[in-house]
Amino acid sequence: MAEDLNIIQGTKTDQYQSLIPQIKALLSGEPDLIANLANISAALKEQFGFLWIGFYLIKNDELVLGPFQGPVACTRIKKGKGVCGSSWEQDKTIIVPDVESFPGHIACSSASKSEIVIPLHRFGKVVAVLDVDSADLNTFDETDEKYLTMIVNLIDFNEE
Repeated sequence: MAEDLNIIQGTKTDQYQSLIPQIKALLSGEPDLIANLANISAALKEQFGFLWIGFYLIKNDELVLGPFQGPVACTRIKKGKGVCGSSWEQDKTIIVPDVESFPGHIACSSASKSEIVIPLHRFGKVVAVLDVDSADLNTFDETDEKYLTMIVNLIDFNEE
């Protein structure tokens, strides 16, 4: 298991490509889901300085706050509500350049300006979402979607 991260400067792609093997090392040999989600959140926060990054886990037909880094967050989100609930309901990644323009956006933090939410799957079913918020507009794009999807695909949900 890695003890420290090597935080680099460079393009967004360079940063993700440097971070992914480090995340793999963090996850290697660790079967605990919550520990792994926590370390992924911390690694992404350290590398990119996002406002908020974390996971919501589906429990009893709602999203429940899981491991995260950043300001306090909404604890429960209903299916179809806000960006997270919409990503879950539609089973697709949602990139929001300006959260104020997203119908039904849930403002857990007034500092959030843009957001990306990626569904996580187990046996073809959404079991959680990765939520990343930025304090800047237009932060997220297809590069983030590509690499964040690669990162969430590293997560083993067999140890829930």
